Amino acid sequence: MAGLGEKIKQTVEHGLQKVGGKSASGKRILIVATSHDKLGDTNEATGCWAEELAAPYYIFKDAGAHVDVVSIKGGKIPMDEASFGEGFVTDHVKRYLGDEELKQFVENSLSVKDVPGNYDAIFLPGGHGIVFDGPVDKNSIALVEKFWAEGKIVSSVCHGPAALVSIKAPDGTSIIKGKKVTGFSNAEEAAVGKTDKVPFLLEDRLKELGGLYEAGPDWHPKAVADGQLITGQNPASSAAVAELVLKAL
Repeated sequence: MAGLGEKIKQTVEHGLQKVGGKSASGKRILIVATSHDKLGDTNEATGCWAEELAAPYYIFKDAGAHVDVVSIKGGKIPMDEASFGEGFVTDHVKRYLGDEELKQFVENSLSVKDVPGNYDAIFLPGGHGIVFDGPVDKNSIALVEKFWAEGKIVSSVCHGPAALVSIKAPDGTSIIKGKKVTGFSNAEEAAVGKTDKVPFLLEDRLKELGGLYEAGPDWHPKAVADGQLITGQNPASSAAVAELVLKAL
């Protein structure tokens, strides 16, 4: 995994060289993380992937946005320990590790049912945890559907789009149908050995819902915007998704 981690880190940091200085002064963005800490019924730990929370958080903050971090159930957000492993610690993750304010958000998050105020955009980071609670939690679904119905930006990265597969537009159709979309690919899932450990393969589910699924090379940044829906393929895409959110705002 160290070799894979180093490859992902290099593609993330190469992508950051292209990041511009967009302003989001006065904008409010909500990050919603998973509360699920195990792979299904196993004892194998999972949770939220650090880069996928840290990169958007800092990109939004540095652009002048007000950013809040909550989780599906509230309390401590389970962070996938593998995302702090050799080769996965990007500059954004290093910043997180030294940031007591963000770490307090992670340790003591509000739940989605107690979201404080109105926002201009919602962002859902991945990590395998969200494949389990994102598609089924009623409060999370209701919150995202509210954002969508109000015409606000709905964004996610890697496994984060798993939290969008149950989201319906006001007319009852899936928000994925007919939209350009991406997310963790079948090939990437196979590469990390989790194909048989997740309730569904995200690429397959997005296609089944009528999404116009796009994928780039494994582990390289790939972000897609289609109207108010913005998605990214993998951890290396986190910064690219955040930049598209700023552009849309």
